[in-house]
Amino acid sequence: MFRAALRRLPGKVRSAHAFPGNHHGHGSTGLIIRGLRGCKTLSKSEPAPVTPPTPAPKPERHLQREAIRSARPFSEFLTDTFNRQHDYLRISVTERCNLRCVYCMPEEGVPLSPSRDVLTTPEIVLLSSVFVSQGVTKIRLTGGEPTVRRDIVPLMHQIGSLRRQGLRELCLTTNGLSLHRKLDSMVEAGLTGINMSLDTLDPWQFQIMTRRKGFDAVNRSMDKIFELNRHGAGIKFKINCVVMRGVNDREIMSFVEMTREKDVEVRFIEYMPFDGNKWNKGKMFSYQEMLDLIKDRYPTLEKVPGHRNDTSKTWHIPGFAGKLGFITSMTHNFCGTCNRLRITSDGNLKVCLFGNAEVSLRDILRKSNRGEPIDEEAFEAIKRLGLLTADDALGHLANQDELLHIIGMAVKRKKEKHAGIGELEHMKNRPMILIGG
Repeated sequence: MFRAALRRLPGKVRSAHAFPGNHHGHGSTGLIIRGLRGCKTLSKSEPAPVTPPTPAPKPERHLQREAIRSARPFSEFLTDTFNRQHDYLRISVTERCNLRCVYCMPEEGVPLSPSRDVLTTPEIVLLSSVFVSQGVTKIRLTGGEPTVRRDIVPLMHQIGSLRRQGLRELCLTTNGLSLHRKLDSMVEAGLTGINMSLDTLDPWQFQIMTRRKGFDAVNRSMDKIFELNRHGAGIKFKINCVVMRGVNDREIMSFVEMTREKDVEVRFIEYMPFDGNKWNKGKMFSYQEMLDLIKDRYPTLEKVPGHRNDTSKTWHIPGFAGKLGFITSMTHNFCGTCNRLRITSDGNLKVCLFGNAEVSLRDILRKSNRGEPIDEEAFEAIKRLGLLTADDALGHLANQDELLHIIGMAVKRKKEKHAGIGELEHMKNRPMILIGG
């Protein structure tokens, strides 16, 4: 399905994937024709007037001028007091998951929110639209496990349409269990990146760490991603591996070896404390320990320059197809360049993964529907009542100013950095499953 659609697209569109840049025609042919019409015809006896040649404007300079003219200041609502600009939004679309990973969910499970408390599809799309209008260029859908949401593909299509308003990346964090069944449709919806949570390459260890079977299904999803990329899908593929001492640290080198032939970035994550995951410092395998272990086998391991907002420190072994990353939240925080905001599945805004301060955007959003969930029917009714104005493809909420005010206040309260290891261990916070990663 995806490959057929890809072949029908023009070459430039295929290479730009689902989020092409804006290319503006300048009508140069028309200018040339109009110029020729206005030229005086010279007789043979008349000497041609000598005029100095006019140098053609440099294309790059012209583009720079266009960029300056169209530039606008980044939204004050998404800029905190440390001048960090938040252009990356992570939205949890469900609390449900088909695995029970030991570091993510307590063994006894978690109480799920009542269905009416969870954001509806129109609410997720409306909030996405508001954030994109303020400068968000990347949205990642998380969970729980986002693929278990029944309408995940239609939802992605609607969010993907925001590329007309400036969205550049639509990404997914998944455990990969059922991804292979929906991946073609997701790519057609505009999916540009996948982070797959996978902590072991051993089928038996997989059952221990996830408390479920499913390793073969995850492998099918990985194979599907590599297949689509061979056909030009251009999916940025990363594997997230939470390393726990005495549990899966012996598999670090197996994951490293995966990058020899596969174009994938394997990211090793320091084990982090969340409610119910029985974290202790002894279980944490640090960034430096991992780096030393890999360098012992591959001394030519080299650092890769990254983007200032990267969460991971990226390395590469010369000759290998893939890369290695390290997410070092516990030993080397990256708070100073954080550009991420999170919305939980029940509609709360979290400005920091490790912060326990939250503010409800859902309740403000639902004021236009007398406090009730905005489902598809209510969404259409709101439009008919004039509470939603069609300023763009998705509309503009009548109470958007109030929503932006609340978002701005929350962002302004974001701290310079999260607490240290000693404090985080005892700080009350949601389990990871209810945050959305």
